[in-house]
Order: sequence, then structure tokens, then C-alpha cells
Amino acid sequence: MQNIQETAQSQVRPHAHARLSAERGYANHGWLESYHSFSFAEYYDRNHMHFSVLRVINDDIIAPARGFGMHPHRDMEIVTYMLDGELRHQDSIGNGSVIKAGDVQRMSAGSGIVHSEFNASNQQAAHLLQIWIMPDTQNLTPSYEERHFSREEKLNRWRLIAAKQPVEGAVRVEQDMQLYASILEAGTSLDYVLNENRSAYLHIARGEVEIAGQHYRSGDALMLSHAQQLQAKAQAETEMLLFDLPLHQELGARKH
Repeated sequence: MQNIQETAQSQVRPHAHARLSAERGYANHGWLESYHSFSFAEYYDRNHMHFSVLRVINDDIIAPARGFGMHPHRDMEIVTYMLDGELRHQDSIGNGSVIKAGDVQRMSAGSGIVHSEFNASNQQAAHLLQIWIMPDTQNLTPSYEERHFSREEKLNRWRLIAAKQPVEGAVRVEQDMQLYASILEAGTSLDYVLNENRSAYLHIARGEVEIAGQHYRSGDALMLSHAQQLQAKAQAETEMLLFDLPLHQELGARKH
């Protein structure tokens, strides 16, 4: 396994970079508490505009019975990963549903869609990750999909939940990427081998893992590029998402 710390200390520029939770943007609107991994709305960070085709990871907590009224999107693949609570979705192409913890929702905004998102509970906060992926094709016909992934499906393994070529019930995303989810029990390790000319973004949704001697906690992330092996060992029960993406050129350029 490649030691990330040793790589960083060598004359070869590092192929891994940590994005810690405390470094993220933060907004508190009273009814909405949100952490932004990349530039979003009033939060601007020129060093974190996107990573490869990954444009947004917003870690949102929405107060009971509150939410986002009807608003438009276009030319973006929007994936919602529910952690806790319930979210009510309605859109201009006729979809309406309530997604709950364990559900994954995919909306291809394409040529244009209008939707709303409200906490479906009057008592419990809703906690979710909203993820935006830049599509490989513009002006697609808008579409919608949702799927539930049980704890058992994700336990101590990488479970594919979204991909350009979906298998085993994963939702389809119009981009050359794979998104995996895992719930890792304390003391358990999980590996991932990243291919040459690919990038990876590991987001710790909650919990704590050790990777190459470093500890990463809820909201932390790790960005990697080029062929290497990632090994995560859970220090407590941990839920995490791993994005396998086209090579991120800014990080990849550090190779020379």
C-alpha cells in the first residue's frame, strides 16, 4: 500500500490531498445548516471549485417541515444520499415521493427541470448529502430515479449505488464514474485499488477511519489520483462514499 505521508515528503509531488471537515464552507439559515465541500452559493473557494466531474457535496441538515421551494436546474446530475430522516420531492416532470434513510435519489436535470425538497417530518430533522455530477452530455431529457440500499448491502463492502453503467440496481448517472457506499464496522478494513488515469474522492459521511496512519472523521475527505491502493480501517462504525472519477487534471499534474 502506498503511504500517503511518505509520498508527500518525497521529491515526487503528492497524489493525495486531504479536505478536512473544518475547512469546508458553512452556512446556517436557521432552518438549514449546510457544509459545502466545494464552492456553492455565497461560499467561494477558488482551490475547491470541483474535483474532476464532482461539482458539489453539500452536507445538509433541514429542520422539520422546512425545505426548498420550487427552483430550477439544468445540465447537472443530482444525487441525494439520505442519512437520517425523510425528504419529500416533487418535480415538473410528474414525480413525487418521500425518500428515507438508505435511499438514493438521482435526478438528471438535463434541458431543464423544476423541483422542490421539503423535510417530510414535523418532528425530526432530515440529514442528507446532496451531490452534483457534471454530465458528459448537455441538454438531456430530464429524468428521475430512486433506489433503497439496505445496511446489509453496504456492510463491510463497497456497494455500487450510481454509475454510467449501473449494475445490481445502482442508479444511472450520465458520466464516466462510479459511486460506492459502505458502512464499515469498527475494527474492519476495506481496500480499494485505483486504476491509472483515474481519480478518487473518499467522503466520510460519519464515523472515523484510519488511512495510511492518519485519522479521518465525519465530513473529512481524501482526494487521490493515479494507480494506488487505498485501505481504510474503521475506528468506529463509519459510513462513507467513494467516487471513482476521470483523472482530475490539477491533481494529476503533480505527477511531474
